[in-house]
Parts: sequence; C-alpha cells; structure tokens
Amino acid sequence: VNVIYLYCWGNIRLAFLKLIKTNMTRNFTQLYLHCVWATWDRLPLATPDIQNTIYNAIVKQCNDLGCTVIAIGGVADHVHLLTGYPPNLTVSELIGKAKGSSSHLVTHEIKPGTFFKWQGGYGAFTVSERGIDTVANYIRNQAQHHSGKKLVSDWEI
Repeated sequence: VNVIYLYCWGNIRLAFLKLIKTNMTRNFTQLYLHCVWATWDRLPLATPDIQNTIYNAIVKQCNDLGCTVIAIGGVADHVHLLTGYPPNLTVSELIGKAKGSSSHLVTHEIKPGTFFKWQGGYGAFTVSERGIDTVANYIRNQAQHHSGKKLVSDWEI
C-alpha cells in the first residue's frame, strides 16, 4: 500500500488529505453541488409563469451532461440547483450550459423578442451527503424563505 500525503493551505485552515493507493477496478465518486445564479441586474425575469419551463430546461441539460438533479427552485430573480455530477464535468461547464440552454429557450421559444438574460457570475458550493436533505429543502422552499426573510446568506448571491 502506497500512502501519499497532501497539504493544502488556505484562509487559516490546514486541510490534510490522505490518499491510499489500492487496487480498485473502477472509479467511484459521490459529488454533489449546490449552484445559484441570478438574472441580469437581479431583474425579476424568471416570472412564475415561466419558472417551471426554465427549471425543466435546466434539468434536461443537466441530464444530458450526466448529472442527477436532486432539487431546483428559486424566485423571479435567481435560481438554485442541487445536483450530483460526474467527475469529468467542470463546474463552469455545468452552469454555463444550464444557463445557456434555459436562456435560449426563453428568448427563442417561450417569449421571443423579450429580454431575458442570466448574470455572468454564479455561486457553487460542494455539499456533503449528510447535507443533501437540508440544502434540497432550502431550495424547494425558496418562495417561503424569501417571503419570510429566512435566508442562508452564504447560499444567496
């Protein structure tokens, strides 16, 4: 058995990772990502009448990329996505394609000729297996969280 130690420094934290080389016949990953992105200038462009269609387009794109969507939700000015994703997919590719396909759908099929655009930036947070239910419930109840101002500030951009 070969043991490799990696030390990573950052913001007063020392992360220690111990890798043990074993005879594995296949790769195993369990990667979960919470993504959030906003509409252009936080305008209320993802109105309730088109939200489900937007979410369905995002889910379809995620599925096409090999992701497993666990939860999706939002309000008129931003969207949250919790997904399991494959290791060969970058975070920027996942979010870029999800934003691009949903924006294209709105501007070319749902509401041609109207302004709809996502902001260029996004937030992305890794989620542990134990945290999936908490994050998923937060995402599914976005309208209630925003109406009652019960927000997790780190999860809102």
